[in-house]
Amino acid sequence: MHTPSHLAALDTPAAVIDLPLMQRNIDRMQARVNALSKRFRPHVKTTKCAPIVRAQLAAGAQGITVSTLKEAEQFFADGITDILYAVGMAQHRLPQALALRRKGCDLKIITDGVSSAAAITEFGRAQGEAFEVWIEIDTDGHRSGIKPDEAALLDVGRILHAGGMRLGGVLTHAGSSYDLDTREALAAMAEQERAGCVHAAERLRAAGLPCPVVSVGSTPTALSAEHLDGVTEVRAGVYVLFDLVMKNIGVCGTSDIALSVLTTVIGHQADKGWTIVDAGWMAMSRDRGTQKQKQDHGYGQVCSVDGAVLEGYVLSGANQEHGILSREGAPDADIEARFPIGTQLRILPNHACATGAQFPEYHALAHDGTLATWSRFHGW
Repeated sequence: MHTPSHLAALDTPAAVIDLPLMQRNIDRMQARVNALSKRFRPHVKTTKCAPIVRAQLAAGAQGITVSTLKEAEQFFADGITDILYAVGMAQHRLPQALALRRKGCDLKIITDGVSSAAAITEFGRAQGEAFEVWIEIDTDGHRSGIKPDEAALLDVGRILHAGGMRLGGVLTHAGSSYDLDTREALAAMAEQERAGCVHAAERLRAAGLPCPVVSVGSTPTALSAEHLDGVTEVRAGVYVLFDLVMKNIGVCGTSDIALSVLTTVIGHQADKGWTIVDAGWMAMSRDRGTQKQKQDHGYGQVCSVDGAVLEGYVLSGANQEHGILSREGAPDADIEARFPIGTQLRILPNHACATGAQFPEYHALAHDGTLATWSRFHGW
């Protein structure tokens, strides 16, 4: 991180992005996917911020992935047309998706079941719209999707294709990679993700159904895959900022985490070894993703205002607007002298997506210490 000469003017808590680190993360992932000779479609739900997405596209990304149709609307208004809405298509949102496509957005939607595919097809035919639909594949039992060998895969494909929809391809997300922490296990999961999705695509093609796109990805698997034969594109999101969960998984270090929450010391409980700061769970989020990992960072890792990690000091507790900073192990008897009232600190988040979602804007910190304010949108 870099010298924060302008941070003192910020009200706290504030979400701060270290721009050189962010750019380094963008360049690293893009170079990785380029080396694998695949198209890269970043998932922009992590930041929901136009300047950051423009930086990803400028580095070589092609198209974006979103988690809400509001994101699709916002980024389409910003000039991005190639958008994948990577959440199962709920029937009541079909009119919103139709409106986007009618305005010229090349919106792709997804399904993972017969009833959903039938609803999309029925609505599309009634409206004279050939939606582009991708089928979600479950390659790790983590969340949603059709297993690569399930009979339902071909049923869904046939419903869409025969009903006049455009069967665009298959996609998968190996979310269980977040439970791993060795290079070997991550590489194996990346291969499992790749092989399962490619197998699903091959089954569709063997049945005479189109499947031009094979889309895989998570940040851990994208950074761990040894090859991606049969895949056409990669998706990843949190890599742009990274966080403590990713650090524990082993795909980044604390020095790669570009997002922090600037906070101010507002009090002490000296007998307990506590420092009280103004960043509670409303700033950091309730996400305790490191709790089940090899190193629990509480609600976040404490750093000095210049970004240097203060080893052993974490945000160990949080109320709505109060954070409790303490030292792991024995309480720090010198806590008041070490962190006087008014001291600014920065807290690295467990989950960048969740922490970012607590704020309406980011403060982008350049190498020379100057700040720019970037809006971040919320909602569905």
